[in-house]
This record gives sequence, structure tokens and C-alpha cells, in this order.
Amino acid sequence: MGFMEEFNFWLNDDYFDQETKKELSAIKDNPAEIEERFYKELEFGTGGLRGVIGAGTNRMNLYTVRKATQGLANYIVKQGAQAKGVAIAYDSRNMSPEFADEAALCLAANGIKAYVFDALRPTPELSFALRTLGCTAGIVVTASHNPPEYNGYKVYWEDGAQVTPPRDQQIIEEVKNIRDYHTVKTMSKADAQGKGLYQIIGREIDDQYMVELKKQIIHPDVIAEMADDIKIVYTPLCGTGNVPVRRILSELGFRHVYVVPEQENPDPKFTTLEYPNPEDPKAFTYALRLAKEKDADIVLATDPDADRLGVYAKDAATGEYVPFTGNMSGMLIAEYILRERTATGTMPSDPALVTTIVTTNMAKAITAAYQVKLIEVLTGFKYIGEQIKLFEQTGSNHYVFGLEESYGCLAGTHARDKDAVVAVMCLCEVAAFCKKQGKTLWDMMLDTYEKYGYYKESQYTITLKGIDGSRQIAEIMDRLRKNPPKAFGDLKVLKFRDYETDQAIDMATGAKTSTGLPKSNVLYFELPDDAWCCARPSGTEPKIKFYMGVKGSSMEDAQARLAKLTEDLKAVL
Repeated sequence: MGFMEEFNFWLNDDYFDQETKKELSAIKDNPAEIEERFYKELEFGTGGLRGVIGAGTNRMNLYTVRKATQGLANYIVKQGAQAKGVAIAYDSRNMSPEFADEAALCLAANGIKAYVFDALRPTPELSFALRTLGCTAGIVVTASHNPPEYNGYKVYWEDGAQVTPPRDQQIIEEVKNIRDYHTVKTMSKADAQGKGLYQIIGREIDDQYMVELKKQIIHPDVIAEMADDIKIVYTPLCGTGNVPVRRILSELGFRHVYVVPEQENPDPKFTTLEYPNPEDPKAFTYALRLAKEKDADIVLATDPDADRLGVYAKDAATGEYVPFTGNMSGMLIAEYILRERTATGTMPSDPALVTTIVTTNMAKAITAAYQVKLIEVLTGFKYIGEQIKLFEQTGSNHYVFGLEESYGCLAGTHARDKDAVVAVMCLCEVAAFCKKQGKTLWDMMLDTYEKYGYYKESQYTITLKGIDGSRQIAEIMDRLRKNPPKAFGDLKVLKFRDYETDQAIDMATGAKTSTGLPKSNVLYFELPDDAWCCARPSGTEPKIKFYMGVKGSSMEDAQARLAKLTEDLKAVL
């Protein structure tokens, strides 16, 4: 059907409720808006759905969620795994509880038991819950750090990680195969509960989650000694982190935790935020104000589904609060874990640290220093989670830490996705350890730079929305792929990797080898002096992202190198 036919179907068919029809009637004289809502199906990508809330095939609504869930249910039934059930969590966004219930009732109508949290929970706790309950899959309803008009739906498999190839493509095919909304099943909540196919979960999972988090503490004695001296300001950015973060810090003994009151409670409108993303300095406006009032040592923010952590720490020399990138905070935790586990004799045999190809090259220096294996995977924490599964299946390595540049990391294997709750806990332990030595987190960051080199990274993002935007993003990637630049300014490209074609090309000799990773629409340019650049369309937003990294001899040198590389990239584009 064309977009107008699809629009008229939604507007007139008895399958759709009156609220949906009312919303669509309001745009009946706006063909551009109708086209935007109906020109395609909201794509069920490799992680699930994400889109603007509203009526239409290209929107997040009860019907697109139900249809996606029917595809997942069909896949589960074909795997013969329906008896194990599916765990479901949701965040603080508009329609999140409703979408969670819609998914649960579709599963129930297909004979698959749904375990639904009694209230909002962080994404990493969903990963933990499905493994704890022995489920075959998990769903979390969240749009992570996207603006308030968005919502989303991520699918996890029994190992606790988001679905990876080839399973992700197989589920996508099942969703695409549903052509008729009338074939999508649902049932009432009363009937589902009566048949034992809808079960509420809650405190019992929370308690077990807390137990697992605490196993990652290396120096409980240091925390006990310094907990009264550390001042922590925290904001959950109106999302799911408030309860678990406060609980874990309280149970560890931290006495001075100040939560930003304006952002403490769930708020689907994110009223005090332009953009609920801990990567955005503006998200820290209220937290930094409170930090100065309380003279805090560290300032922490978790995104709405509490899988990403943003950090500021006081610079004792100036009294100012310094922002940390995800690479910086991740490297602080990594250095601490590797150093202290080595010192205390608690490092497992055959240890491995896992990062993505766009994460800081400092990871290479740190792992080399402690003789820990470094494994690089494609962008997306699901590939880090997949490595944990492979380690367990093969016995080849023991996971000690994983991180990606986008403010996400995981200590421990209780979850198979990035976990901002455990990251908060780890970073507060590092802060206590530093405090005992008369240092701040920023002091430790400077020590780390002095030890390994001044690595600095950045992103350059181009946002191109709508129908034309998708085409333009594809054209940029195609141009770079077919005619890869030979240099960025005075930095020659040493090696060009095209993960889509699985080719790594030595630019001097023309020799071609495999990238060693699964196919993905990613281009990587290896440059001299530990510099690099990578191009990748976002899988969840209408953006193309360019990641860059350099290594300098000082903070100023690294900043200058990065600024030049950014300008040289723009010149290439």
C-alpha cells in the first residue's frame, strides 16, 4: 500500500481505537505529515524499535509495539523456547508502562509468560532479571537519552545481551513477515493473569541485583574509612536511576549523597532538561549548582534508563568542576580495577578487557601495562556482552571490564549491557581510594595521562532527518567507501577498514586482509601517532557520526591535535 492507502486503513479500520483515529483525523489535510508518518514501517532494527510517539506506521504506538512483539513471539515459538518466558522492564517516558503491558499481553496471547516489573527499572536490571529468572528473552521499553517525544523497545536474548547476528536478523525477518495487523494477537490482562501468563516482579529481583553489584567492590575497608569524607551530588535526570543508585551508595556506607531535587522524580517531559543525556554539559546545570553549594567531590548523572553515566570531578587546584568523557571515566575505572586486582592477587586467570573500535586507544596502553588481553568489537555494547558469553562457552578468558566511548561500561557479569548503577558504585570507590591518598578523581586522571599519554577523543555529528536525510547519509557513506581519503590534512591514512565489505587495506602497499569482525556499515581510518577517525551512521537516530582520537604529549598538545583533525575531517567531507 502507498502511504495514503495506509493512512486511510488506519483511519477507517475497526482494528484501531478512536484516540488513534482522532489523532489522524487532525492531519487529514496535511499530506506532508501523513507521508512522514506512513511512508515506511518504523524499522525494527538490530536492537529493536525507536521513534517518535504517535499514530502511524512510522511511529511508536500500541500497534507498532504489538506488531513487533508478535514477530518476536513467532521467533520464540519457532525456537521452541516459549516455556521459559520473557522479562519486561520500562523507563519513565510517556507511554512506557502502556507499551510494556502491550508487549506482555501480546506474548501472553501467544502462550509465552511475561514477567513484568512493578514499576520503572534501569535497563541493566532487565538484563540481570532475565538471566536470574531463566527467561528466553527480555524487552525494555526505553528511548535511552533521546528527547522526550521519543520512545523505544530493545530486545535481549537469554544470555542477557541485546540480540546479535544472526539472531537479530532472524527476528527482524519475523517482524517484516507480519503484513496484516489483524493477525497480531493480544488478550486482556485479567485473562493473562488468570492463565498464569502475566507475573509481576519487583523487590526480590532488586535485592539479588544489589548483592551482585557489591561483589565488584575491591576495597570495602577503604570505603568504610572514607565514606564520611566523600560528598557526592547525583542526578537521575528524571529517570530510573534514583532508587537503585541511592540504595547501593547507602548500603555501602556513603553518608553524603545529595540528589538534585528538580530531577529526582520521574518526569516524562524532562521539564528541567533540554536533552536528558549525561553527555550534554547542559544536563548538569542543576547538579553543578548543587555541587558548588555542597562543596561536592564528584558530580554524577545517569541517563533515563540508567545505562550511561556522566561525571564531573573537582579540580583541587582551581576549585572548578571538570567534565569527564565516557572514555575518561571508563579508563579511570579500568586502571583502578586492573591495578588493584593485580596488587591484591584477585585478578582472574586469562583476564580480558573488551572495548569497541571507537573507544579510546588508551585502553591498549592500560591493558598492555597489566598484561590483560584487549578485545575490540563493533560499536554497541551488545557485542561486549556477546564476548562474555563466548568466554563462558569456551573458557578462553575471564572478563574483567568492558566499556564503550558513549558513557557506558560494565564491571562484573551480572548484566550483559552497560550498567550506570555499577559504574556509579565503582567510581565512588575510586573517589574514596583517591581521597585516602589526598587526591581527587581529577588528580588520578592527570596521573593516568602522565603514565600512558594524553589520549583525547571527540565526535563530529551530522543530523539529517526525514526521507531525504536517510538518502543523504547513505550518499556520504558511499562516497567515503568508494573514494576513501588518502589523508586528513597532514595525517596520511595508513590503513582503511571497511567493515561492510570486511576489508582492511594497507594504503601504502594495497594489501588487503579481513577486519576480523562481523559486517557492519562502518568505515575506519588508521592514522599516524595513534590518531584515527571512524564514520558510522547511527542505528537509532537520523545521524551520521564521525569518531576521532589522538595522542598528545600534553593536554594542550592533544587538544590542538584533535581540533586540527576535526577541521581536516570537515574539509574532506
